[in-house]
This record gives sequence, structure tokens and C-alpha cells, in this order.
Amino acid sequence: MANKIPRVPVREQDPKVRATNFEEVCHGYNQEEAMLEATRCLHCKNPRCVAACPVNIRIPDFIHEVAGGNLRRAAEIIAEDSSLPSICGRVCPQESQCEGSCVLGVKGEPVAIGKLERFVGDWKLANPGDAPQPAPRNGRRVAVIGSGPSGLACASDLAKMGYEVKIFEALHKVGGVLVYGIPEFRLPKERIVAREIEEVRRLGVEIETDVIVGRTLTIDDLLGREGYDAVFVGSGAGLPRFMGIPGENLNGVVSANEFLTRTNLMHAYDARYDTPVYVGRKVVVVGGGNVAMDAVRTAKRLGAEATIVYRRSEKELPARAEEVHHAREEGIEFRLLTNPVAVLGDEKGWVRAIRCVEMELGEPDASGRRSPVVKEGSDFEIACDVVIMALGTSPNPLLAATTEGLATDRRGCLVADAEGTTSREGVFAGGDAVTGAATVILAMGAGRRAARAIDAYIRSKSGAAE
Repeated sequence: MANKIPRVPVREQDPKVRATNFEEVCHGYNQEEAMLEATRCLHCKNPRCVAACPVNIRIPDFIHEVAGGNLRRAAEIIAEDSSLPSICGRVCPQESQCEGSCVLGVKGEPVAIGKLERFVGDWKLANPGDAPQPAPRNGRRVAVIGSGPSGLACASDLAKMGYEVKIFEALHKVGGVLVYGIPEFRLPKERIVAREIEEVRRLGVEIETDVIVGRTLTIDDLLGREGYDAVFVGSGAGLPRFMGIPGENLNGVVSANEFLTRTNLMHAYDARYDTPVYVGRKVVVVGGGNVAMDAVRTAKRLGAEATIVYRRSEKELPARAEEVHHAREEGIEFRLLTNPVAVLGDEKGWVRAIRCVEMELGEPDASGRRSPVVKEGSDFEIACDVVIMALGTSPNPLLAATTEGLATDRRGCLVADAEGTTSREGVFAGGDAVTGAATVILAMGAGRRAARAIDAYIRSKSGAAE
């Protein structure tokens, strides 16, 4: 029986080797491995994996095609719902979504859906075929703010519907968090991200970089003199948070956003680029999410002894299990049930240590996680040269501040319903700009829902005008 076949393992770089380079950790499947793994799928009549996928890819259907070696058809099926399969196959938390709902996972290991999606996406990039024919234009125009996952997903779907779509990106590189937030060793930029974005361009989507909406031009400008029928805000959440503890203004204390942006977007890891980043001999990263894992593993590759400090236990770590596993393999030290209370400096104003207290878990908080409480008299210091705060992010307030009638919540996130409709007519939003920092695939799902809502909105306005 298919469910008796063991899950096909994925080849990876040796941990001791990869901890010294920025080459991709996981090598992925070859065709023989992918076809074998695909035979494990039971093709359930009511596939829970599809319902658990935020963009509802027809997972059993594309896997069936992989099993038969029909890779072009597998790619076509995925493309109906996702324009970024090579990216999602690498960075989505499949263990809590599609694979987490796989029937085989009840008593054994689920089908490696993410690795199969990655294989198909990579195959398509290597075998692009004919350029897709852009849909006939309907005479309507939509502006998309931000070229991250939600913006790219929204733009792709609108272009397929016949809209003239233009993405406005604040940075000089297209991709949002895909290029500045996720390290090269998890998501290659030129080989994967740039090429999948080119697939979006092939749909007829125009992208303009170095445009800061709220400064270069405003949402009012886009809806007014620029003549757009609607605007989608997918600007992400790039404003870092800090703890508010003494010493956070010392030299050597940085946000994970700044650290990863300098390393990823500005190639600080590459000696050919004049954008070095300081890590010293010892780095402490505060936090337990995926961004914290990315930051600490990057610091390790830049030559530092790297430590994670997290105030809860390993069970509560919010990062993907795969990333935690890889970090441990690479020699990252984990100081769990530990919370910083101050950053200590030397006479020149540079970090020399971080003072922490030991924690123990008390009663569950509002989220269901057990609240950490301080062990009295447990203060201790960890010597370090750099402290990286990976404590979450919130949206940049610029957009809301320069747009009349655009409501935000107490966290500074844009207020929008499930379809992305905001308080301002003609303005839709989704992804991290609405939810705060989340995952690539959730942002893509929000972008796709907003595209449908934008289409309905413009059609209703057109009907009223007629």
C-alpha cells in the first residue's frame, strides 16, 4: 500500500560545512525522488490538505501528475492558485498547514507536500515553456503598494482577470520580505526569487522601484491624478520592536530587520560588496520565532558564536521545527526560559554583555501559552559584542498618516475585513500590513482574496456608472 512507503528523505548540506557558507541548506528532490514521494499520496476524496492551504492549491491533483512524471501539467495546476511555488515550497510552514492536515501524518509521516511543490516550481523555472499570454485588458487599472508576497499574489490574480496592474516598491529590489528578510541559505535570491518574480512580470504586471508611497506620491494621488480605480496595500510590517530595557541604545544593539536587510539585500556576507555588518565574536539574539532563527544562523555564518535567548521553553518556540532543528545542528546555543533585563556596555558605549533572569512557566496567557514568571535572585550575564532584537514588527505608520480615512488598530496595523476592504473606499489591504508579521503563504492568501474583492468592487462601480 502507498501509505506503507516511508517518506523520502531530502538531501542537505553537512551542518558543519553549511554553518560556514550561505549556500542553500536543502538540496531538494530530484525527479526520481519526487516521483517516489508522490506515490505516497492517498488522493483523499475530501483532501484536508487543500482546505489547510491558505491559497487552496489542488494538492492531490498536482501530486498525481508528479507521480506520473507529468511535470508540465503539475506546474499548470499549481499556477492556478499560486505564482510562487518555488518560494512557498521552501519557506511555508507546511507542518502546521497542508502537511499538518495530511491523513498519513496521523499514524506516520505526512506526504512531503512542500518539497514536492518546490520540486515542481524549480522544474518550471528550468523549463519555462512559452510565455503566458496576458489576459485581454478590461480598461481598468489597479495600483499595488509593496512587492512582497501579498502584493505579488494580488497583482498576479488581477492581471489574469484583465486588469492593468502596477506595483510600487519602496526599495531598489523587488520582493519585499522575500529579498530583505529571508536569508540566502533558506531562499536563494537570484536563482529563485528573481526568476519567480519574472513570471509575475510575464503576466503583464508592471513594477516600479524606489517609490515610497506617502512620500514620493500618496494613495490620494494614485486614486486621483494617477487615475487608478483601486489600490491594494501590501506594504508589510517592517517597523521593529524593542524591549524597552536599559542599554538598548548602546552600540551593538540592532533589530533583526536591520541586521537581515543589510546581510540579505545589501550582500553584507559577500566580500565583493562594501556593506559589512559587525558581529564581533559573540552574538545574542533575543526571540524565538523564524526571524530569530534566521538572524542567529546568519550571525553564525558571519563568524560569531551565536546564542538564542528566549523566555519560554522549547515547546513554546514559535519558529518552525525544521529551522530549530537546523539551528541546533549548526551549533547554535539555546538559552531557554531566559529573559533579558538590561544590556550592559563598556566605557566606550559598546555592548559587553546582556543581563538576564531565569524564568519558569506559570498559568496560560490569553493566547493559551503558559506565561513565564521570573525566578527571584536568578540574575546572570551573558558576555557578547552584539545583541539582535527579534521581537516582531509592526507596519510603518507613514501610509495611514498620509491617507485620510484609513483606519488603523492599536498596533498600527491597517483595519481590513477578511476580503481586504478597508475604511477608505477603493483601498484594500492584506498581509502583514493588516495582521502584523505572519507567514508568506498567509500574506499570499490575503492578496488573492483582496484581488477578488477588488474585481467585485470595480465591477459594481462600473455597473453603477452604466
